[in-house]
Amino acid sequence: MKKLLKSKRRGSAIPLAIVVVLILLAMGTGLLRMGLNSRTFSTRTTSDITARCAADTGLTMALYQMNQKLQVKPWSSSSLPTVGETSLLYSDATYTYDVTGDLANGFIMAAVGSADNAERTVYATIGLQGLFEHAILTKGSLILKSGTTIDGYNSQDPLDTEFKVNIGTQSTADSMVVLNSGVNVKGDVLVGLGGNPDTVIKDLGATTGDQLGGTENDPLPTITPPATLLDTGLDITAMGEIVTITPADSGQYGSIALKQASTAGILEIDGGDVVLYITGDIDLGQSCEIIVRDNSTLTLYIDGNIVSGNGASIGTEDPTKDPTTIQLYGTGTSTQSFDIKAKNEWTGVIYAPNADVDLYANGDVYGAIVANSFEFKAGGNYYYDEALREVSIEDEGVSFVIERWYEGSPKLSIEDIKASPIK
Repeated sequence: MKKLLKSKRRGSAIPLAIVVVLILLAMGTGLLRMGLNSRTFSTRTTSDITARCAADTGLTMALYQMNQKLQVKPWSSSSLPTVGETSLLYSDATYTYDVTGDLANGFIMAAVGSADNAERTVYATIGLQGLFEHAILTKGSLILKSGTTIDGYNSQDPLDTEFKVNIGTQSTADSMVVLNSGVNVKGDVLVGLGGNPDTVIKDLGATTGDQLGGTENDPLPTITPPATLLDTGLDITAMGEIVTITPADSGQYGSIALKQASTAGILEIDGGDVVLYITGDIDLGQSCEIIVRDNSTLTLYIDGNIVSGNGASIGTEDPTKDPTTIQLYGTGTSTQSFDIKAKNEWTGVIYAPNADVDLYANGDVYGAIVANSFEFKAGGNYYYDEALREVSIEDEGVSFVIERWYEGSPKLSIEDIKASPIK
């Protein structure tokens, strides 16, 4: 009897062991399944991310090709960029892209990225952006004299009273923007990408909108003089006399030198639109002037420096608020210096990313400025023309930029994307 009971006690462990094994087997299977699911999810996620990167690369390449197409004159909306399946560098992923639309209705870029079984499609509308998106933009220092007001206007729409007036620097160094006491900026003040506004901006008692760190630096394209300008092999000189330049005299010259004799030397721009490319310096002696007559404009490309003596002036015959009347483009490859004076109000645009610009005017200033550094010493205030944001395909330095971006599967119209939220 004792032997029988003892045998039963030993046999009862077998079912318990089986139960334990089954539990461990279930747990192991669950863990394996969890690991498999995690790996599958990870693989799918990686494929999705890779496909998205490929699609974004497609959009980037499409935008690049559109800007390359801008360099071909005259512009044509035919043969817009499109590419078939292309491998993403250092990856098994591929992308395709195509651009549709026209200048009148807008352009839409579509790109498809593929990686393993994942596919992502992204769209973007693009528009033209000019050189003067900001009232004042510098690569380095920006100094405003005490009491200066920075405001806006619209030379093409007098009824427009809502202005986006921003000034800023692309620098992140300390005290690059100096706002002296009484300065009133009716807009935001921006600093370079990753910069700290508290250290980059030296605020000595100014009133401004937001003071912000930039999210990106505006591109500063290199401007080259038109290749169609004839090299005259001459200099422009006026020694106590008036020299007149008309559209027929447009071309390339070595330098401009205006000097005072018994009277001041004067260079007058008359008869229409004059385009000059100066490979050397512009030297204005005491009281000498460059005057743009009524119904005329001056577009000036200069490799050298601009020097203005006491009482010298670059300006218009009568006050105007159209900044395209005088357009100055610094085309030197090394640092330039623009010392610009005006006897009255000054209206114009200056695009000279390599130039240190000082502006003295005996009145208000109208237009926009892009420079390496800028110091405003005028007797009046500074007004940015918001109409400068409205550009055409033929304007100097324009480029295509992404306006809105959207990810989705169905092909959308431009109107759909414009109505969708920005992502």
